[in-house]
This record gives sequence, structure tokens and C-alpha cells, in this order.
Amino acid sequence: MALMFGTAGLPHILMRFFTVPSAKEARKSVMWATGWIGYFYLLTFIIGFGAITFVLTNQEFLDANGALKGGSNMAAVHLANAVGGNVFLGFISAVAFATILAVVAGLTLSGASAVSHDLYATVIKGGKADGHSELRVSRITTAALGVLAVLLGILFEKQNIAFMVSLAFAIAASANFPVLFMSVLWKNCTTRGSVIGGFLGLISSVLLTIVSPSVWEATLGYPKGSALFPYTSPALFSMTIGFVGIWLFSILDRSSQAAKDRNGFLAQEVRSETGIGATTASGH
Repeated sequence: MALMFGTAGLPHILMRFFTVPSAKEARKSVMWATGWIGYFYLLTFIIGFGAITFVLTNQEFLDANGALKGGSNMAAVHLANAVGGNVFLGFISAVAFATILAVVAGLTLSGASAVSHDLYATVIKGGKADGHSELRVSRITTAALGVLAVLLGILFEKQNIAFMVSLAFAIAASANFPVLFMSVLWKNCTTRGSVIGGFLGLISSVLLTIVSPSVWEATLGYPKGSALFPYTSPALFSMTIGFVGIWLFSILDRSSQAAKDRNGFLAQEVRSETGIGATTASGH
């Protein structure tokens, strides 16, 4: 569930709605992104079974204890060496490096934009912030995210990268996807319900991830069996909390903004399905 629904909530998809000149281009951009992501998911099966067949049966890629040299994160790189030699090994290494840079750049851009524009300019300053102050906050956020990423990278150095990605997907599936899904498809969804439900999904997914065996025991070093949450991924529970939170606080919302949200759903649905009324880019 985390991998399926978390994809829709990742910045790789969401940022494509805000970096295109028209609704038509937004649809095209999202289609290309989801298509390539789906293709990547198919490749994971091929790479996984290929590593089992060509790498784990070759002593060249195993250490004296029979474990994979460099850890499980090196499976795809060793597979490239096994099937294509040094040429393919160099190519895959370059692709991995370029992919890391692209992902880091995209996530940093999304995080800095969210803090500087959505949080600082819209919430804290009430929409009255100037461009220079937004840019300053964006730069500070970028530096802070970089430092935080380095610290977390050191902390989780020995963890399997593929598994760590699934945890990030779980957070996206719990915090972003319910808001996106309910706001687009449910006519009674309100701003207050979306904000509270999104925060509930975010907080629950992060807390359950921290107290799960994958982090509480494997990373933080607490004794085996001491984890407060017994499952490795929180998506099944935290995503449910996000959806229920949005539904509950939306139906309980009787504010004037809630009435405006409900009355504007039909126009929003027309724009989302046809692009009418949203065919040009807007300034942020």
C-alpha cells in the first residue's frame, strides 16, 4: 500500500502540477512521470531475481562469510558487473549517482518551496511576504534540509536503501495521498479537515516508523522485541488515520470556509477533469 499510494503523494508527482504552463501539459507531465515510475517498479522484480541468480551464486561477489560484498545495497551494482562487465558497471554507477543527485535536488526544491511559500509566506505572513524574504527563507531551508539529510544519512548508514525508501513512501501515503484523493474526489472535503487529517497521517506515520523494529531496534540499538509498534511499515494504519481524520473533521466543520469549500467543489471538478478555467499558469 505504501508503494502504490505513496507514489501519488511524492514530490516527484506533485511538483509536476506546479511547474507546467497549462492543464494539458500538467496531464502530460504526470502521465510521463507515472509511466516511468511504473516501469521502474517492473524493473525491481527483474533486478531482484537477476541478483539472486547471477550474484548470490557467484563467489566473486561474496565475502568470506557468504554475505554480499558492500552490503545488500550493492546488489544492483554487482548484477551490472555480472552481466555486462566493467562497461556496464561504470554505466550503472554513473546512473545511480545521477539519480541520487536528481532525487536530492527534487526533494530539496519541494521542501524549500513548501516552507518558504506555503508555510512562511501564506501562513506566517498571511500572504503579504515579499519575494526577497521568501528567497531568504528558501535558502535557509535548503541549508537546513542539507544538514538534516547528512545527519540522518550517517545515522541510517547501515540500513538497506530499498527498505528506507518504503518508509518514505509510507509517510507520503499517509500525509499527502489522503489529502490529494479526498480533496479531488469527495465533495464534502474541507480545508480544515484536509489540514488536520494530513497532519494526523504525517505524525502517526513518523511516530510509528520511529517505534517500529526497523528503526527502534535496528537503527537506535534498543533490545530486540522492545519496539512499541510490531510492524516494519506503518502505512496500513497511518494512512487509515489520515483518511478518517479528513472525513471526521470535514463533516464536523461548520465554518464559513467549509461552506465555501463545499460550494466550490463542482467548479473544481470541472477544472480537474476538463482543464476549463485552469488553462494558463499562475504566479506563486
